[in-house]
Amino acid sequence: MNTHINHINRVSRIRRVRRTAAALAAVAVLPLALAACSNSGGDSTKSDSAPEASAPAAEDTSAGSGDSAAMDQPFGPGCASVPANGAGSFDGMAKDPVATAASNNPALSTLVTAVKKAGLVDTLNSAQDITVFAPTDDAFAKLPKATLDKVLNDKAQLTKILTYHVVGQKLAPADLENGSFDTLETSKLTTSGSGESYTVGDSAKVVCGDVRTANANVYIVDTVLMPTA
Repeated sequence: MNTHINHINRVSRIRRVRRTAAALAAVAVLPLALAACSNSGGDSTKSDSAPEASAPAAEDTSAGSGDSAAMDQPFGPGCASVPANGAGSFDGMAKDPVATAASNNPALSTLVTAVKKAGLVDTLNSAQDITVFAPTDDAFAKLPKATLDKVLNDKAQLTKILTYHVVGQKLAPADLENGSFDTLETSKLTTSGSGESYTVGDSAKVVCGDVRTANANVYIVDTVLMPTA
């Protein structure tokens, strides 16, 4: 009888020890499991949010360069008639000296004829850093035909008129706001205006300004300029 009771007590103790051991094992494993979950969740959050925190905002520099480029562009209503491509375009004219560049612009054919008759092609092409106020074909058409024909056949007078359209320095639009310049003809030429509206002499209007050639800045005007003396 006592032996049987002792056996039962021994089995009970073994079962209690096993339950205690299992409980302790569970307690020991739980923090590790929680830590693993915590690390996994933290890594996931960090991975998701890190790109947003580390990616810097892109710096937009296009506005400044665009403004700078725009300031160098030819301006005025007459610019619309300049070819978009080829030797007579703005890009094409920028590669050639001024007389050659003008010969490729269809709006300046009468001026080119006059320059050739006066023998000024080489003079203008070889000059450095000049400004040319270039009358359009319509500007020459304002002159009475008899007057134009007479001038075109009088080399001395033609040379005097054409060199009055040339200043011995490159002029930017801002220089024309209230300017007075010595021309190659030796007389003074005045300019006035602002923004994209300029007058040369008494009444000639700039219809396409700040056109670049290899050796000159060109301002295309709607009236032929006449020296005062």
